[in-house]
Order: sequence, then C-alpha cells, then structure tokens
Amino acid sequence: MYKRILVAIDGSETSVLALDAALQIAREADAELQPVYIIDAPLMAYDAPGYDPSILRNVLIKEGTRVTNEALAKMHLQKTRGVARIAEVDLYGDGIAQRLLVAADELKADLVVMGTHGRRGFQRLLLGSVAERFVRMATCPVLLVPAPHPGALNAASPAAAESIDNPA
Repeated sequence: MYKRILVAIDGSETSVLALDAALQIAREADAELQPVYIIDAPLMAYDAPGYDPSILRNVLIKEGTRVTNEALAKMHLQKTRGVARIAEVDLYGDGIAQRLLVAADELKADLVVMGTHGRRGFQRLLLGSVAERFVRMATCPVLLVPAPHPGALNAASPAAAESIDNPA
C-alpha cells in the first residue's frame, strides 16, 4: 500500500515512538523510509552584541546528525531501506510544518508519520502544534503518534499493579 514513508524526528520520546511506528509500517509494506530532522534556528537580531547565529545552527546540526544516525541504526537493524536527512526551514518564511511538507513532496511520500505531544489549553495556545499545522496542509495521509500519558504508563507498570493489589 505505502511505497515511500516520511517520518519526522527530533530526538524526543514522542518522535522515537513515531519512528518505531513508521519502521513497523515500512517493514510490513516493504516501503522506503525517510526520517527527517528539521532545523529551525530562530532569526534573531544580527546586530545584537556578541550574537553569532552560526553557534546555534552548528549545535542543531550536531543534534540532527546524532538523531538521524540513531534512526539509520534502527533502520539497519530492522533491514528497512531508505536514507535519513536533515533539512532547514527558510529563515524568512516557512516554519517546521511547511518544511516537512516540502520534504514529503520531494520524497513523493505516500504517508507521513509524526509524533504529537497532545498539548491542550494554554500550553497549546502558547506553543502551537507543528502536527496540527502539518495535518491542515498535508496532501497525503498522516499518522499521528501520541505521546504516552504519564498516568497510563504508571497504571500499567508492575509496581503500580502491585501497590493496588497489596496496599500498605
């Protein structure tokens, strides 16, 4: 069904879950997988004393290299074909969602997989949602992988089950 899958990665726990889901789908469909790390170095005042924008960009490139190498290692272990890439947003316009859309178009992706942090209320208003913006623009199916809910993880853990069965 799917031949080319793009997965957004950023090193977060949620993007690791998205990569795992994309790997499973790619294996089952014998599809090509392309993990992509987007660099978004915010434009700051270049005339600020001591500001060197290359420092932040170099740190983001180093992190992107680490994250994409980890993704490639997982792909190699699971015998999934494809290449990882690092892409940068346009400093004067596009954001992460728009750059992901360009990457998906360049790959001719049949599916895009990405994590979502599930923010609500004021946090969502303040931080926004790359996933939401991307879904609104997407021209192919998008699979959103939610962040684990802390309560759900604790309730499922053996220690939590034991404390319920044997209250102190």
